[in-house]
Amino acid sequence: MKSGSEQRAGLLYGFGAYGMWGLVPLFWPLLKPSGAIEILAHRMVWSLGFVAVALLVMRRWGWIRDLLRQPRKLALTAVAASVITVNWGVYIWAVNAGQVVEASLGYFINPLVTIAMGVLILGERLRPAQWTAVGIGFAAVLVLAVGYGRPPWISLVLAFSFATYGLIKKKINIGGVESLAAETAVQFLPALGYLLWLGSTGESTFTSQGGGHLALLAATGIVTAVPLVCFGAAAIRVPLSTLGLLQYLAPVFQFALGVVYFHEAMPPERWAGFGLVWAALVLLTWDALRTARRNRAAAAALAARTADTAGAGATAATATGAVTGEAAAGTATQAVAETASTGVAAPGSGTSVSAAREPA
Repeated sequence: MKSGSEQRAGLLYGFGAYGMWGLVPLFWPLLKPSGAIEILAHRMVWSLGFVAVALLVMRRWGWIRDLLRQPRKLALTAVAASVITVNWGVYIWAVNAGQVVEASLGYFINPLVTIAMGVLILGERLRPAQWTAVGIGFAAVLVLAVGYGRPPWISLVLAFSFATYGLIKKKINIGGVESLAAETAVQFLPALGYLLWLGSTGESTFTSQGGGHLALLAATGIVTAVPLVCFGAAAIRVPLSTLGLLQYLAPVFQFALGVVYFHEAMPPERWAGFGLVWAALVLLTWDALRTARRNRAAAAALAARTADTAGAGATAATATGAVTGEAAAGTATQAVAETASTGVAAPGSGTSVSAAREPA
């Protein structure tokens, strides 16, 4: 169990990570007149440089050899790099095109899309509250489509690309810094080639806009990697349920920036659509916290029953001798197995407490 000081540090790291992700819309406009694709290419190139230095300092290189020996995981890494490229590119374009609010919506609905993908792709079963939240989210998208006069495609692309990225990352199962290094290594040559081509045609802004602009483009690597490092530090110090709540900080900050700082329009139908999304997320969060509480209670009950049964078996063994003791232990084991099969499944989840408590 983590100490109080470690958990407090984890919360600070979590606030730092999601706070930086939430405030990043303030950064991308500073890179104009660079276009979204040029900014994206610089982000890929400089991110690899930053994480390479970080890995050099931490002396963590053994994972590269293991990754190269697993063709399937290597292929999934390439797919993850492609998907996150789409996510990064659309987000940068959206912010610099004055669509911060719609971009924030993508990260609000991302949990709902992730749940839907779990059902459609992984065959997971949902609890009634989760089905209700997904249904409300779908209704919200319809309302927003009417409000925008078109489907909120920026939000949908961001949500589906990030949900797909998360699904792939779960299968790859590599640490945050290592994963970013592998993905940016895949992105590096195409990105560098594009930047060299821009330079050869005279369309690059890297050296033509002064030293300050050059430094800002180089800083895209820091802007990408530092929040990820903070997130990794938070993930090992605080419960996943806490991280799940902190994840809403980023789109909240982005939405607030879009409305208050960038003065984007919010007609009534958009407020209605966002209101439905927020209602769905409140329901989803309440259901997750309730389920986690029930799982903890079920685990505690199982542990108590196991201890009582083991104690009864030990008493019987002392009273009746080794042969009788062995029989009692067998009976105790059977009782624990029966208890585990009937009393500790997470409600509606179809998984045992031990499985439910493992990190997603």
